[in-house]
Amino acid sequence: MKRRDSIKALVLSTVSAGLLIDACKPKETASAAPNAFSLDRAKEELEREQKLLSETFFNAHEMATITLLADIIIPADATSGSASEAKVPEFIAFIVKDIPAHQTPLRGGLRWLDVQCMKRYEKAFKDCSEQQQLEMVDEIAWPEKAKPEMKQGVAFFNLLRNLVATGFYTSEIGVKDLAYNGNVPNQWNGVPDEILKQYGLSYTQKDLDDCISFDA
Repeated sequence: MKRRDSIKALVLSTVSAGLLIDACKPKETASAAPNAFSLDRAKEELEREQKLLSETFFNAHEMATITLLADIIIPADATSGSASEAKVPEFIAFIVKDIPAHQTPLRGGLRWLDVQCMKRYEKAFKDCSEQQQLEMVDEIAWPEKAKPEMKQGVAFFNLLRNLVATGFYTSEIGVKDLAYNGNVPNQWNGVPDEILKQYGLSYTQKDLDDCISFDA
């Protein structure tokens, strides 16, 4: 499995997941995210977001599966928490309502995953042991190594992995994990002397007089 270090290097792009098997309409309902935003919104944006938050797409079984998969993709480590601690499942639950094109690939993929696990282990994915879950994920996590019959699962997992990485590394936990400081002023004394000499360059006295110098 690609873990935290490799996910940091992922170039997130639109995944052509294709249409997977559509699932039956859910009979259960998952808990909706709190109807609150901390950022300012235009009236129309706020109304749309509140509407999306009031709706439910994934059922409880699907959300439990997404949570397990998200934590397999980005588990907790010594640096920061897991995907679920960063509320990535809630992010995905919102995204599929904001971008409906993700709904069929994700729901179909979850159903495909359960069917595969029922064939192998006679259990749905969420009810399998940790070892069984990892065995199943390893079958679809490596596109170049996956068997042809795993094609649907690979497309599903690629899409889910991209959404998990996006959700995690745009969360407060993920941003801290990247050690991203944002627009913070720094102190720069110009190009180091050894680099200037390497390229046969130098600052003029006027450059030096006009610039601020910071003590090391």
